[in-house]
Amino acid sequence: MAAPKRVERPLSPFMIGPYYRPQMTSISSILTRITGNGLVVAALLAVWWLLAAATSDDYFAVANAVVTSWFGDLVFTLSLWAVWYHYLAGLRHLYFDAGKGLDIPTAEKLGWACIIGSVVLTVITILLVQ
Repeated sequence: MAAPKRVERPLSPFMIGPYYRPQMTSISSILTRITGNGLVVAALLAVWWLLAAATSDDYFAVANAVVTSWFGDLVFTLSLWAVWYHYLAGLRHLYFDAGKGLDIPTAEKLGWACIIGSVVLTVITILLVQ
């Protein structure tokens, strides 16, 4: 009996590059997970700052220097974007749960709306706070 001819297929959709073209639906799904997990970094930084304030003046000076440095500004700005993105992605998933917007063109438009909307809302929030 002859051996069946093996079909060359990619092993996983995560083989981005020559085998798999990223689509907006997969990018928005991955971004939702990244932003959800990334918010932990900002939460830990904020908790560290609060614990340092409750501990001692010297310890608070170190934590406050980190939080108010360029690194702290970057972490909190990115976490602000992550909050807005995660919020909009949650609304998108509620829309999906209602059985609407499940066709690919609509899902791609909603993915772009989450990305663009989160950037716009982040800029508006930063401008309003300053």
